[in-house]
Amino acid sequence: MQTIYEFLPCETPDAWIEAALVNQEVLLIDHANCEKKAASTAMHLMYRYTHHADLMSKMSQLAREELLHFQQVVEIMERREIRYSQLSPSRYAGGLRELIDHHNGDTLSDTLIMGAFIEARSCERFASLAPKLDPELQKFYAGLLKSEARHYEDYLTLARELSAKDISSRIREFARKEEELICSVDEEFRFHSGVPA
Repeated sequence: MQTIYEFLPCETPDAWIEAALVNQEVLLIDHANCEKKAASTAMHLMYRYTHHADLMSKMSQLAREELLHFQQVVEIMERREIRYSQLSPSRYAGGLRELIDHHNGDTLSDTLIMGAFIEARSCERFASLAPKLDPELQKFYAGLLKSEARHYEDYLTLARELSAKDISSRIREFARKEEELICSVDEEFRFHSGVPA
């Protein structure tokens, strides 16, 4: 976890943690949606960048794990009689996506950097929430930490390996945007939302 904390520009605000504890139904529904989106993103990268064998291998594993996590969240929801539904997406991923450069050959590395931030933030939030949850969710979220940390590492390693240049400045740009999204007031509560309004 130490590398996650060093990579992220800030910790999740306490106000978000408090909101998560009183909005566990929305938390679980959006968590399921996030797992499904993560699998879809990995599949998209596999289909689009077929000339990168290491990327295809890592994204294949990631997609399988994210779909398993989706299934596990849905099963928890069923046990709790929470109906799965679509929610409007949070501003988080869209805000990070605004930074992706589609004109200078950096689309792939930027997409991978964005993936690293999303996975790192997910990992940090699981770790922050787990001790405060009931035993079932505590065990589940604690159990996700290892795979989420590996997903973050895979995304960041691929971004560095597949970029033709040093990506340090791009990481800093994404970090500034990520901190803004996490620490500013957000109208909707979601798994990756900012400070609740």
